[in-house]
Amino acid sequence: MKTIFDHISYRCSKIVTTSYSTSFSLAVKMLAPSIRQDIYNIYGFVRFADEIVDTFHDYDKETLFDRFEEDLNNALKDRISLNPILNSFQATVHQYDIDRDLIDAFMTSMRMDLTKKVYKTEEEYRQYIYGSADVVGLMCLQVFVNADKAKYAELKDAAMALGSAFQKVNFLRDLKADYDELERTYFPNTNFDQLDEASKTRIINEIDADFTKGLEGIAKLPVEARFGVYTAFKYYSKLLKKLKNTPPLEIKNKRIRVPNYQKFGLLARSYVNYRFNTL
Repeated sequence: MKTIFDHISYRCSKIVTTSYSTSFSLAVKMLAPSIRQDIYNIYGFVRFADEIVDTFHDYDKETLFDRFEEDLNNALKDRISLNPILNSFQATVHQYDIDRDLIDAFMTSMRMDLTKKVYKTEEEYRQYIYGSADVVGLMCLQVFVNADKAKYAELKDAAMALGSAFQKVNFLRDLKADYDELERTYFPNTNFDQLDEASKTRIINEIDADFTKGLEGIAKLPVEARFGVYTAFKYYSKLLKKLKNTPPLEIKNKRIRVPNYQKFGLLARSYVNYRFNTL
């Protein structure tokens, strides 16, 4: 029976999530058990695509990405894949009727990372963020609202804002690795070699605006998803606060982190806020 294979596939997606991101996996654990696995399935898919373009430097990335995309298309069409990550993902896509346009936009942004190094215009920047982050938030939202189209439409803008905020925080945190290892710069009109306090403040103000809009949506999420998403919000807010208090030169020279003990402290405070409805 395919049930055993599906179970193994789901375990693989969970392992990918817990292995690659302690902070995200902590937030997923705060979701209701009924939707937790589906978020693992989405994360496993986006993580594998991202790994191809970001880390497989000793291989032909474009060929690997082409194969992955072909396997993805077959998985969605056939409702099965011998790649356990894609098998998990297709199950979630079909269960929650996740829009194919979202998946295609994500793959387009990932493909851009194969060749594009500098995002010079606001349009290019926003297109990349939409495909690499906003649509991931929207895929998760379709799970959170159980494919309720009216609720999805109500929360769509907030979910996109939250996805944008998370991605921009990652960009700012990972400036050194993106520039030194991948030769990429995402923020337009920002010279990495001359990153100053004014440029950093401009970026942070943009992220703060996204967070404000995203938080409004969190309060309206179904109870199954609210605490988990709020946990992720609090983690990224803490990371942004650390970036605010870090001089530009230090951001350029090392990756800023939130220690594990602070993550667990955030979790405790988030739970208090959640229980007392003070999100």
